[in-house]
Amino acid sequence: MADASGVHRARACRIGPRRGRDPGPRRTGEPPPAGSGDARVRRGRDQGTALDRDRDQLLQPPGHQYPVRVTVICVIGAGPRGTSVVERVCANARDRVVVHVVDPYPPGPGRVWRTDQPEHLLMNTVAGQVTLFTDETVPCAGPRLPGPSLAQWAGIDPDSYGSRALYGRYLTWFFHRLRRHRLVEVVVHRDTAVALGRLGVELASGSRVTGVDAVVLALGHEGATRLEDGHLPPGNAADADLTGVRPGEPVLLRGLGLTFFDYLSLFTVGRGGRFENGRYLPSGREPRLYAVSRRGVPHHARGVNQKGTAGRHLPAFLTPERVAALPGKAAFRRDIWPLIDREVRGVYYRGLLSTRLSRWQLERFSESYADSFGDEGILSRYRVPSRLRWDWGRIGNPPVPGPGRAHRPWLAEYLARDVARAKRGNVRDPLKAALDVLRDLRNEIRLAVDHGGISGDSYRDEVVAWYTPLNAFLSIGPPHGRIEEMLALLSAGVLHVLAPGGRVHRVAGGYAAGASWTGHDVVATTLIEARMPEVDLRATVNPLLTAMRRAGQCRPYRIGDYETGGLEVTRSPFRVVDAAGRAHPRWFAFGVPTEHVHWATAVGARPWSASVTLLDADAIARAALAGRGDQCSS
Repeated sequence: MADASGVHRARACRIGPRRGRDPGPRRTGEPPPAGSGDARVRRGRDQGTALDRDRDQLLQPPGHQYPVRVTVICVIGAGPRGTSVVERVCANARDRVVVHVVDPYPPGPGRVWRTDQPEHLLMNTVAGQVTLFTDETVPCAGPRLPGPSLAQWAGIDPDSYGSRALYGRYLTWFFHRLRRHRLVEVVVHRDTAVALGRLGVELASGSRVTGVDAVVLALGHEGATRLEDGHLPPGNAADADLTGVRPGEPVLLRGLGLTFFDYLSLFTVGRGGRFENGRYLPSGREPRLYAVSRRGVPHHARGVNQKGTAGRHLPAFLTPERVAALPGKAAFRRDIWPLIDREVRGVYYRGLLSTRLSRWQLERFSESYADSFGDEGILSRYRVPSRLRWDWGRIGNPPVPGPGRAHRPWLAEYLARDVARAKRGNVRDPLKAALDVLRDLRNEIRLAVDHGGISGDSYRDEVVAWYTPLNAFLSIGPPHGRIEEMLALLSAGVLHVLAPGGRVHRVAGGYAAGASWTGHDVVATTLIEARMPEVDLRATVNPLLTAMRRAGQCRPYRIGDYETGGLEVTRSPFRVVDAAGRAHPRWFAFGVPTEHVHWATAVGARPWSASVTLLDADAIARAALAGRGDQCSS
C-alpha cells in the first residue's frame, strides 16, 4: 500500500479498486535487510554458517544412504542460468547424479560476470534485487531453498549497484557450495561444446562427455571481441580488445543504451581518468568519442529504488484474467498495448496528484480510474492540466533540436532533468514511477506474448520492431550516476553526441556520421557497435548451435509465416525441437537463445517476485532427473 506520497516499500502496489486491505506479499522467512546483524552473510563465508548448515541438510535428503542409480546430466553454459539448473538438480536429487558443466569460462560467473573484469563496470540492477536462491514466492515443484541476495551476501546497500565482478564473486561462492552435495557430483570442463551426438557431447579440445542422460543448453549472448578493419560488431564491452584504439583517436559509438555506458567507462576511468565533484579529470589517454543513435539521447536513467526488495506494481488492467481472455491470435497494439498504457498512466497520475490529495482521495482516484478503464475524462475532474498529461510521443521520442549549436545546451538540460527525476526515486517521481511499471509488468507481458500468443506479423512489427526497443529506452537504463558522468564528459569535451538519426557510412580512412550538432559529418577511424547482438540462430557464432542447426537437431522458431531466429523449444520444461518439429525428450534449453519463443530472456532472478528464471530452472532440472531411459542421441 502507498502512503500519500506513493511510497511502496516491501509491499506490492497497484492502481485499482480496493477489495479489502491488501497485506502485500507474504513475508514469512523473508531475509532481513543488509546490516541487520547475523542475517547478513558476508563474502567468502561459505563454511560453518547457520544458513549453510540448514541448506546442506535440505540438500541431503534422509533415507538414501545407498544410492543405486546414477543419472548423468550435461549443462552447457556455466553462467547464472546454468548454475541455477545445477542448484535445482541438487535440490531435487534423490539418487546419485553426476552433472557435467561445460564452459570455457569459470563456473558460476561464466563469461559475462567473470571476476577479472574492471570494478568500474556496474550491474544495472540494484543489489537487493539480485539472487539465485528460491524463496517461498517461487511456485516451483521442487524444494525451495532460500538464501542471501547479492546485497546481503556482500554486506552492501540493497539499493546500490554492485560491480559485475562482485556479482561474479557471489556466483562463484554459490557454485562452489553446490560441489559439497552428498548425492550430486559436479564435474567442470573448462571447454567449449561443439556438437551433440550418439557418442555424447563433443568438446573443442577433442574430448567427449559420454553416457549422458540429459543435456541442458544454458547459453548466453555471443558477440565479437576484436576490431576488424576499424569496426567492432555488437558484443559485450568487457570482452572487447580496445588496445588498438589510440589516445585522441576519433571513435564513433553507435547506440546510447547500456553497452554504450560500458564503453564510456572503459575509455575514461579504464584509462586513468577520474570523476570528481561533477567534473571529469582526463588522463590524456582517452580517444575522442562521438555517439550516434536513432533518438539522439541515452536510455532513461533508472529512478532511485524506493520499492525495497519485493515491492512492485500489481496490475489493475493487464491482469492474468484479461491475458487468459485474449483472442487466440491477439495483436499486440490492439489487444495488449492499451492495457499496458493504462497501467503506466494510472501510476503517473497517482504520483502527480499525490502532492495535493490525501491518501483517501488518492484511493478514490485510483478506484475511479480503474473502474472507468482509464477514461481520460476523469483527469478534468481532478484538474490535471493538459501540459502535464502523459504523452508517449514526447516521452518515447524526445523532440531533439536538429543540427546546429542549440543541440548541445538542449542535451545538457535534458540530461540534468533526467538525473533530477531519477534522484527523486521510482515511487516519489511520477515519471520514474510510471516508467518502472514497465519493469514490473514483464511477467504479465510474457504471459500474453510467449509461445506464439500473438500473431507473427504483430510480433515482428509491434513487439520486435517497436515495443522491445521502446521498453528498453524507457525502463532498461543506467543508474543516474552514469548520466551524471556523461554530463561531465560532454562538458570536458571528451564526448560528443550527434543529433538523432545520423546515418553511418564508410569513407576513405574510416567511418562518417551525419547530423552532428555542427551540421557537418564527423569522420572517425573506428566504429563500435555499442549494443548486444541480436538473437538469431541462423547467424549465430556459437559453434554448438551452428552444428545442431546444420544437423537438423534444432530449428528457428516460427510464429505463422514469421521465422524469428530464436531457438525453438516446447512449453515447460522447454525441450529442444528439431528440424522435423519433434521435441527431443532429453535435450532442454532456456535463456537468451530462446528469445522470441519467450520475451525478455536476459532478465535475471529477483528475490520475492516469483522469479520466472528460477521456476524454469527447476522445471528443467526435474525433467532431466525424471528417469534415465535411453541415453541422449541425435
